Amino acid sequence: QVQLVESGGGSVQSGGSLRLSCTASGSSFRFYTMGWYRQAPGKERGFVAIRRSGGSTNYADSVKGRFTISRDKSENTVALQMNNMKNEDKGVYSCYAHNGKQEYWGQGTQVTVSS
Repeated sequence: QVQLVESGGGSVQSGGSLRLSCTASGSSFRFYTMGWYRQAPGKERGFVAIRRSGGSTNYADSVKGRFTISRDKSENTVALQMNNMKNEDKGVYSCYAHNGKQEYWGQGTQVTVSS
């Protein structure tokens, strides 16, 4: 059974940092693209960042220069380092993985940013 489990959410002050992690199990994710979406209160879920198995990355314009996505050597864990956080970064962050045929999502982890 495939599972994606996020960790690392919590509360942070504006300007602070948080690191999210997502560990996938139940299959090999070596050739999957993995990434993060977030959903702010009252808004639709939106793209944050992805990292492909070949190493290329994409970021939402709103997080470029502040967030960094990375994967470990096993390719089964993806992390999101969030620096200089802003109020608009708050929301539920969900990890996902896809290979063009299959798509998996984690349950999400809450991130709160206070001014």
